Amino acid sequence: MTNRIDEQFNQLKAEQRCGFIPFIVAGDPSLEVTGKLLIELSRNGASVIELGVPFSDPVADGVTIQAAAERALKNPISVRAILDTVAEVRRAGCATPIILFSYFNPILQFGLREFAGRAVEAGVDGLLVTDLVPEEAEEFRTILTEKNLALIMLAAPTSSDERLKKICEKASGFVYAVSRAGVTGARAALSADAENLVARIRKYTALPVAVGFGISTAAQVADTWKYADAAVVGSALVAEIARLSAFTDQSTDEMVAALGRFTADLLPG
Repeated sequence: MTNRIDEQFNQLKAEQRCGFIPFIVAGDPSLEVTGKLLIELSRNGASVIELGVPFSDPVADGVTIQAAAERALKNPISVRAILDTVAEVRRAGCATPIILFSYFNPILQFGLREFAGRAVEAGVDGLLVTDLVPEEAEEFRTILTEKNLALIMLAAPTSSDERLKKICEKASGFVYAVSRAGVTGARAALSADAENLVARIRKYTALPVAVGFGISTAAQVADTWKYADAAVVGSALVAEIARLSAFTDQSTDEMVAALGRFTADLLPG
């Protein structure tokens, strides 16, 4: 049974195009802005949207996304409120696939089955759980499969072939290839490790492969599209949100529109 993620990648493949996946942190600078921005990203070329659940100890993230999580956590925010925001966006007509990017603890605290049920009701299409390793993923994967929710798995250049095989066996929707070892963050140049990693992943799965961590320009998106099915841009967009949030003389709608233009400019050609 397919969901919106599968349908999107099938359409991209049929049109011989690659995907663009922006990442934002829920609640930065507010959930009101997050809801409007999800719609704006959808209008400006997003194939899939990753929505980060702010967490107090984001060990996989660099300083930009850590700072965004800290800002979000200063607001009244919860997993339930984030799901409510997604539900509002769906009611507004946004059909772009949405993936929640989270650490496992907030989901565990919510309750695995209750979380999956609420997520699918809200209109979430998949989960990427940063610190959920393949060896510990089966229970949650089974619950998500019952709800037709994808479990996106991370693969790193340092992963052995044996580990890549395990990752691919647990994954659905697509596999997220980390372009380099380390934490998230924009980089002036991408590592050659990413292309090699994508080739290694393809030995073990027919799922689409998206590459992220460090992609921050239209040129880097274009380079990534030469060998991967999609490119993920996170820190560059999150940094722009922080920059625009500092201007107190603009309305929320003006800020969201500016972020939409920034996002559109990340698309090649």
